[in-house]
Order: sequence, then structure tokens, then C-alpha cells
Amino acid sequence: MDPRLAAVDRPYDRLAALPRELWLPTLISAVGRSEARLEHVHGWLCALEAGELPAAALDFADPEALRPLRQAIGELGLHELARGVPAAAQQVLRTALWHLDRLIDRPADAPRDAAIAEMVEAFRAEWTLLRADWEHLLALLQDLGELATLRRDALHGRLARREWHEAQQLAALLTRNPALVALIAALGRGLPREAPPQPAPSAPGRAHVLGHLVETRLPDAPGEILGVRPGRNLARMLPSEAAQLRHPLLHKLWRARLAEARLMVWDEEAVLFDQRPGGTTPLRAAPQVEQPPMERGPMLVCIDTSGSMRGAPEQLAKAVVLQAARTAHRERRPCRLIAFGGAGELLMHELALTPTGLDALLDFIGQAFDGGTDLAAPLAHAVAAVHQAPWRQADLLLVSDGEFGCTPATLALLDTARQHHGLRVQGVLVGDRETMGLLEVCDAIHWVRDWRRYAPDPRSAYADGHSPVHSKSLTALYFPNALSERAKRNLQV
Repeated sequence: MDPRLAAVDRPYDRLAALPRELWLPTLISAVGRSEARLEHVHGWLCALEAGELPAAALDFADPEALRPLRQAIGELGLHELARGVPAAAQQVLRTALWHLDRLIDRPADAPRDAAIAEMVEAFRAEWTLLRADWEHLLALLQDLGELATLRRDALHGRLARREWHEAQQLAALLTRNPALVALIAALGRGLPREAPPQPAPSAPGRAHVLGHLVETRLPDAPGEILGVRPGRNLARMLPSEAAQLRHPLLHKLWRARLAEARLMVWDEEAVLFDQRPGGTTPLRAAPQVEQPPMERGPMLVCIDTSGSMRGAPEQLAKAVVLQAARTAHRERRPCRLIAFGGAGELLMHELALTPTGLDALLDFIGQAFDGGTDLAAPLAHAVAAVHQAPWRQADLLLVSDGEFGCTPATLALLDTARQHHGLRVQGVLVGDRETMGLLEVCDAIHWVRDWRRYAPDPRSAYADGHSPVHSKSLTALYFPNALSERAKRNLQV
């Protein structure tokens, strides 16, 4: 550039180092001198983004006004709030420049010291409220990613949406279910990072036998007590049930419950270990060797939005989507939402904490679940994604109440993806029983037994989380012959 033209631009050429959002407040502020202010604002911005208080020398050539304002910023901890969050640092600077500019509006006979003190108190009062909003934002989204580059007023429309407040409530739901959070974090396949081999030292006196052990579980056989369930086995009847036999009236109720197999009995299961030929198996467990951590792959989150999911299942499904978005962003993993209802009702979004991704997430949170259930289309889209290079290591998470069926053609597509790409389908059952459709589709099913406690209305039935069903495997328990061979195999996994 021509030196003569550069001289004409001074000191306004220093605006090029500032975000455009700070140009106007820096230019029009009446505090200090323009040259010093244009130079020092950049130092303030860099210090705040680094989580530090600006140096005392950066005083805009007006130390009387900047010294108490800098002290207020330190007492409020705004430099810590702005660490690594450019949007927060810019918000602090814009607010400071606006309040400094008010000093020129004081009456001619008012002392400047009193006006500075009043200005600092107004700044402190405003940021006492603003800080709570920013802390809420940072706590919900954790790592902001691209959202950290947005101005707060650009986020204001999103923060004011009803769906945003609903998202804040959903974020707290899964704190009641850490097992489900762990399941979401474990989605996505990958190869372990390289680690040096660590052979396990052989323990003295450890005996080995040729072959391998096969574990066989025998339900209803004497062994480990798993819990309590309805039945008519008198040998396993609870003492509280036996006490009714001597009662003049309750013995009639006891006989009726015996006929209906509704007596409370111990639920037992025997575990047998059978030696099979092949390999060498230690009689006692070898010491565990620490495995290298896995690098997780992408996630495909398939959400049932049919009418049967209204209420508590809907709230839990939306909470799963929010947690998946947060996990994917924190671990830098792709995540795709596939929401499905009836025929032709299919919605797909890339879950990312970007401005576009946040809008899509809030739109889904605000969506009402209604309609029928057509699983063929979403599974076809999921399988098509797995055949593409970026998604080949993906796992599929299916959240549903299980009220659906699946065609043989769709099951064949899943089998092909399992065989060629190792696709795993994890199911989250938000209902009271494993259906044949759910057993045929999923490799493993996580049952949220207390799903009723997630209802929007805390006064609803079973809002305390109590489940009136003793087992999710009602079909296998009472109608075992109704299950297909595929469902039986998945049930045994």
C-alpha cells in the first residue's frame, strides 16, 4: 500500500485486527483518545479470550475510568467466563464500551468521579444477570464449537425459543440414568490404538486344561436368586405368601392367586459350565490385561416418533438425541439423526453444535410425536449410510417402544450390513416388553424400566419410576413358540 494512503487511514487501519462486531462501539465511544482506544481494544480482546485480565497499561488513555471497570471485571470473574469463548469476550467488551460512553452524558455540574462510580455499578448489575445466562449456555452445550464464534445477540433468538428451555430440562433427565449415557458414549466401532504387548505373568500353581468353557444358564433351576416374580412354584414361594394360608379369609385369595400363577416366588437361575474340546483354558481367571482405548466411530440415531411414543417415551427419546449430539461433538464424531413415523414421514439431520445444527436440534425437540410406524425407510437409509466410507464404522441406535414389525427384505438389508461392515444395532426399549419386531432388528436391547418417571406431568401414574412389569421378556416367557428363530437367537445374546 502507498505510504501516503496508509497515513490517511491511521489510526483506523487498526480496526482490521478487530471483529466487525466491535468496530462501531470502538469508534463511537467517547472515552479516552481514539488512537489509544483503537490500539488497546485489541489487547483487551486477546486477554479476555485467554482468560486473563487486561494489563493496566491498556487504559484507553483514561486510567480514571478504566481502572475501576477493570477491577469490576476481575471481581465478577468475566475473564474466566470468556476463556476460549470469543463470543463472551466480545460481549464483555461491547458492554464495557457502551457504559464508558455514558460518561459524556452526565450533567455539566456533576463530578466525573461520581459518574464513573455510577457507570461501574450499572455495568456490574447488568453482568450479574448476563453471567447467569452465559453459565447456563456453557453448562448445557459444554464445548461450544462453532457456536463460540457467535455473538450473544445472534444466539438470543435461539435462547428465547421454547425448545431451548425444553432442552435444558431434557439435559437433566439422563442424569438419572447413567447406564444409558454410557451406552450412547460406547456407540461407534473402531480399532484400538497401538499399544505395546503386555503378556500376563503366569501365577504359580495355576492349572490349565485343554478345551474351553461353555456357560449354560437354566432359568427356574435352583441357583442364583435374581429377584421376585409371579408364579405358582410352592418351593420358591415367599414367606409372606405362605402366611396367608392360616388366615380365615386370605387363604381364599391365596388359592385364587395360585390358580392364576400370581403368587410372589423367588426368580432363580442355575449357571452350568461345560468343558468343550479345543484351546487351553485356565481353571482360574487370568489377571486382566489393560486394553488400549478404542477410537469410536460415527453414530446413527434412529428415533421412533409415532403416536405411541407420546408422553414419557417422547421425552426420553429427545433426551437421548440431545446427549448423542453432545457426545458426538465432544469426541469429534459424526452423528446423524433419523426420525421416523408413518409411511413417508422421515426426517434426517446432521447433529452438530453449529448454528445450522443447533436449529435442526431445536426443531426436533419442538416436534410433537404422532402418526404410525414404518421402520423400513429409516433402516434402509441407515444401511445405505453404512455402505459409504465416512459411516462404515458407525453403530445404529434405535429408540422405540417396540410397537412395529419388520419385513424380511429389511432384515436382509441389515444382515448384509452386519456381514460386510460389522454393523451393530443397539436398541433402547422405552416400553414394557420386547416385541418380536424389536428382537429381530436389534443385536442388544437396553431396557429403560423406569421410563414412566420421564413423563412431562409429574402427577402421572407411576411418576415415581415404578414399573408394574417384572420382566421385559414377556413374549419369550409366556409365548415362546411365537418367536421366530432370529428373535430367539437375539434373545440369547
